[in-house]
Amino acid sequence: MKRAVHFGAGNIGRGFIGAVLSKAGYHVEFVDVNEEVIKELNRTEQYTVQIASEQKESFIVNHVSGIHSSTQKQDVYRAIAEADLITASVGPGILPIIAKDLAGGLTEAAQKEKLHELNIVACENMINGTSFLKEEIEKHLSQEVKQEVHEKIGFPNSAVDRIVPIQHHEDPLTVEVEPFFEWVIEQKDWKGDVPVLDGVQFVEDLNPFIERKLLTVNTGHAAIAYLGLAEGFTTVDQAIADPSIKQKVETVLDETSEFLIKKYDLQKEEHKKYVQKIIERFRNPYLSDDLSRVGRAPIRKLGAKERLVYPAVSLMKEGKQPEGLIQAIAAALLFDEKSDQESRELQHAVHEQGVKQAFAQIAGLPPQDELVLEVEKQFYQYIEKR
Repeated sequence: MKRAVHFGAGNIGRGFIGAVLSKAGYHVEFVDVNEEVIKELNRTEQYTVQIASEQKESFIVNHVSGIHSSTQKQDVYRAIAEADLITASVGPGILPIIAKDLAGGLTEAAQKEKLHELNIVACENMINGTSFLKEEIEKHLSQEVKQEVHEKIGFPNSAVDRIVPIQHHEDPLTVEVEPFFEWVIEQKDWKGDVPVLDGVQFVEDLNPFIERKLLTVNTGHAAIAYLGLAEGFTTVDQAIADPSIKQKVETVLDETSEFLIKKYDLQKEEHKKYVQKIIERFRNPYLSDDLSRVGRAPIRKLGAKERLVYPAVSLMKEGKQPEGLIQAIAAALLFDEKSDQESRELQHAVHEQGVKQAFAQIAGLPPQDELVLEVEKQFYQYIEKR
């Protein structure tokens, strides 16, 4: 049986990546720090994935095991040396940490002349996550091993999309995921034959898929959160069920669609269907989430290359006024969630510097930029309503 090593035994790891790989005939070894999950994986060698829908379907994922990344370092290295494929879904901030283990495993395999052709794929909600992981791994490799890694190891970037609802189960391995998923891998950096993975798409250029997802799923989710909170809603399904919020979110996605269709020459009708599918996903009551959780990390989400500011700036450069995005950005500047550090930092900046200066600094724009001025105007319209 082919062997896959997956770093991250969380909900996405088990409910998405691990499930796809197991179905494709891989034995999946999960590497994680969660002792209870690792112990249960080795005891049961299977787990249940539930689909968040009215039908409440479920299926069993088998041929799985676990390795504790802190206490079983040699087992991690052994697994890396034996793997036919290595994947990760640990969160962007943890990639530098697992890079040390990956470098250690690759180095040991090279020293024992066991390093063979395989691919390492980061499955993270970030642009060029695998390229970032590769850079982090190389920091811990000797020049000799680095050369061998370049020759034998593929580092293809990928884009992943699957919503996991807030959940609690008696069985620590059971995981619930939405019916929809998308996993796209850039083929040009893949080493060797491309495998058959049901539901996984290999493409020559990943950029259109990355930006389509970022500026539809992520932009839409953020817009619902910030616009919904500004109107007093608390959950995603409540907010999107409100005709006014739904119309505003559709306006936002009309604007990002205009940008995407022009930049990547997308088929207009096909993209429209994709957008409608995304909105239906947001409306799924079995996936509902707290708006305060979806809106977390507002400073990052208001960055120059992020889901709200990036398309708004691009459209304004073409002389178009993105009213929906301006409303969503202004609403994001109101985000006040005491449990979120970025929210506290944002509100401190707005209070100390004023909204115009604070937003301009976060978005990397001049204070007199037209978008900054329009957002400031909209922000005070929200304040007047309160």
